[in-house]
Amino acid sequence: MKEICTGPFTRAFVAELLGTLLFVFFGLGSTMAWPTALPTILQISFTFGLGIGTIVQTMGHISGAHLNPAVTFAFLVASQISVFRAISYICAQLLGAVAGAALLYEFTPESVHGSFGVNEPNNNTTEGQAVTVEIILTLQLILCIFASTDNRRNDNVGSPSISIGLSVVLGHLVGIYFTGCSMNPARSFGPAIIVGNFSEHWIFWIGPLVGGTIASLIYNYILCPHQQSCGERLAILLGKITTEVEEDWEERQEQPRRKSMELQTL
Repeated sequence: MKEICTGPFTRAFVAELLGTLLFVFFGLGSTMAWPTALPTILQISFTFGLGIGTIVQTMGHISGAHLNPAVTFAFLVASQISVFRAISYICAQLLGAVAGAALLYEFTPESVHGSFGVNEPNNNTTEGQAVTVEIILTLQLILCIFASTDNRRNDNVGSPSISIGLSVVLGHLVGIYFTGCSMNPARSFGPAIIVGNFSEHWIFWIGPLVGGTIASLIYNYILCPHQQSCGERLAILLGKITTEVEEDWEERQEQPRRKSMELQTL
């Protein structure tokens, strides 16, 4: 609980809220049924992918840019975030998603809203098929996130923001035909609450959360296990060990102060 009193935590909370707001605004914006140019699968897929890649690049150094309850829960399962911070992140993501959807709904004509990007099973997809597809789609996304942001890697990782963005594009290119593609409970929650359509909404919580959990267990406990004791994992979950995001942020803030002091002594 002491985290809430720190500057880094406040900035991280705001980053998650603002980042999810922008992601949902731009993502849902690509689904609007403008009469002059109806949305295409490629347009929607690349808008969501470019949106997440841009915001990860923008907010990643502040909060880790989870922007997705399934991502946050996956990091919690991996003991890489405290329980309190995870709950706070998810609250920020849901608030941001609702705000983003509300802004888009307010500033676009009602005639182009259509279904307003609400996720639902499509093309005679059953509930069982829909939740299974969401599990698989989210599994590949979370695996990509863990692999591309793993600071233990010393090979040429490339740009994590681009990798994650392309993973989102990949999921949408397939998933839109089944469920509209969620992979993110906040992305589904925002438009659902604005238009009041929660039909089969449970799919878009269970699917991503289960998929993220499986991906976290596979990557962090089988493929690339962390050398942490049970005590260390528990300390992280309880917030007794400072997260890397906070340490990195404080270090960056301290460097200019050191340089200033060095110049003064000269």
